[in-house]
Amino acid sequence: MPVVTIEDLSQHVGATVELRGWVHNRTSKGKLHFVILRDGTGFVQCVLKKNVVGDELFEEIGRASQESSLTLQGEVRADDRAPGGFEISVVGGEVLQSASEYPISPKEHGADFLLSRRHLWLRSKRQWAIIRIRSAVEFALRRFFDERGFLCVDSPIFTPSACEGTSTLFEVDYFGDEKAYLTQSGQLYAEATAMAFGKVYTFGPTFRAEKSKTRRHLTEFWMLEPEMAYATLEDVIQLSEDMIVAVVKEVLERRRTELEALERDISKLEACTGGFPRITYDDASKILLEHPDSEFVEGDDFGAPDETLLAAMHDQPLVITHYPKDVKAFYMKEAPDDPTRVLAMDVIGPEGAGELIGGSQREENLDVLLEAIAKHELPMEEFEWYLDLRRFGSVPHAGFGLGLERLVRWITGIEHIREASPFPRMMTRIRP
Repeated sequence: MPVVTIEDLSQHVGATVELRGWVHNRTSKGKLHFVILRDGTGFVQCVLKKNVVGDELFEEIGRASQESSLTLQGEVRADDRAPGGFEISVVGGEVLQSASEYPISPKEHGADFLLSRRHLWLRSKRQWAIIRIRSAVEFALRRFFDERGFLCVDSPIFTPSACEGTSTLFEVDYFGDEKAYLTQSGQLYAEATAMAFGKVYTFGPTFRAEKSKTRRHLTEFWMLEPEMAYATLEDVIQLSEDMIVAVVKEVLERRRTELEALERDISKLEACTGGFPRITYDDASKILLEHPDSEFVEGDDFGAPDETLLAAMHDQPLVITHYPKDVKAFYMKEAPDDPTRVLAMDVIGPEGAGELIGGSQREENLDVLLEAIAKHELPMEEFEWYLDLRRFGSVPHAGFGLGLERLVRWITGIEHIREASPFPRMMTRIRP
């Protein structure tokens, strides 16, 4: 008798198989038990008849409450009315552990209650769907870059200084001799490896000590950062567009069941086919200044309400380019036709998703970069290694950073980014 997973039941219709999982729900009617079994890959209804499975197993199942662990053997039957389209006619099984007083019942619970029990909340169908979609997004991202000849090169978590000159750093006592910081970005290291390998990407956790409680922010999040030698702003815009289209397409193909479990409007994702609308910062500013609901101040960076207003005008992600130099990082290249602007771009997701991607062409000129570091009052000695990239074989290069959880939040359609992380870290939460 083969041991199979629920997601593979379609390959075993008519056969008798063994499933291993947990009770998601159980209802009883006389001499029948209807068990919704979950195994991590899906959910399936298992029907137990007392005269088939015997008194002992029937009574054990009758006592098995939510999240009891068990194995069940039975015939796989196709049934359009059943969850997932299949049903198991049980002939035998075993209760491995009968759980009692499971703390997360089907009733409504508050966010704090659920987050404090995140290790159990992950078992719910909604969280199951979100995290499986996240896994598919990660897989699709890696496949996309691997197929395009990018090399994955990991960047360090400990860094001696800030990447972007901000104060949102987590300070760490580095063996008592000096201070180190949890990384905000792997970009500078990606630039170094791009000069060694041509096309690279880093993918790992990053940290921001922003005291923010919005539904778009996490203290710890995963960021994917490709970097390309001999590349321009146009190259990274096209790369980011191709990447998002490829990821959405793969999720629609591989995780449609999970999207349906979340009641996601799939048509919103199907509209993401490429040819993203593009607009400059100056043109976007004009729109906001004339918008009755906007509080935008000319010359400022765009905030979340501004991004939402601009993105709402389009069905696909919106690309905004040529930001003011004063609101962007020191390493971004000046626009050749306007020294007050930089060759930067943001990709703003639709449906209130906010900024998904931020990128730019990097400044490759040593003298200009020296001036920028001094202007931002950054410690020059900490950037000597970074300046070497301009001293030895400097070339035009460009890259971007993608926030994984923000992309997952948009694709899944969930309201708060905390559900896009298995164990979210926020300003007010570091447990479990």
